Amino acid sequence: RIYFIGYVGFEQGGQLTEAIRRQPYAVILFDEVEKAHPQIWNTLLQVLDDGRLTDGKGRTVDFTNTIIVLTSNIGAQYILEEVENPSSTGKQFDGKLSQIIKDRVMKEVRLHFRPEFLNRLDDIVFFQPLTINQLSSVIHLQLKSLEERLKEQDIRISLTEKAVQSALKKSYNP
Repeated sequence: RIYFIGYVGFEQGGQLTEAIRRQPYAVILFDEVEKAHPQIWNTLLQVLDDGRLTDGKGRTVDFTNTIIVLTSNIGAQYILEEVENPSSTGKQFDGKLSQIIKDRVMKEVRLHFRPEFLNRLDDIVFFQPLTINQLSSVIHLQLKSLEERLKEQDIRISLTEKAVQSALKKSYNP
């Protein structure tokens, strides 16, 4: 995990630039980027625009082989609203967000981030909450994996489908 300490303007070499200098083929995740200090956004602009970043020691590091992923929760309330409340047609959420919701989220995103920042992003992807059926599949895969690991220790577990669905319904939170 890299904490964005030592970006341009600090005396020592940055953790980010040092990590990429050593391993240029990397994926960097900036989680909840909307919470970052504006100076971080300015630094990201340099990386996204030029494909390189200069650290506090004056060393320039090449980011052209690096994949940068930014996540944000901006507009998440609109997505949850669609998932939790049936649409005007009365149908339940089927795993696909409506264009209306995507437009509302993008409006919020544009209010928060400067255009020059957004224009440097290759794509904006909407991640949708998992449906109950998808989560049920995940639970069954995880249970199978757990059963196999416990079997090696001569421990056997067995859950009824009713127990699995009950646990799923009690814990489901899109």
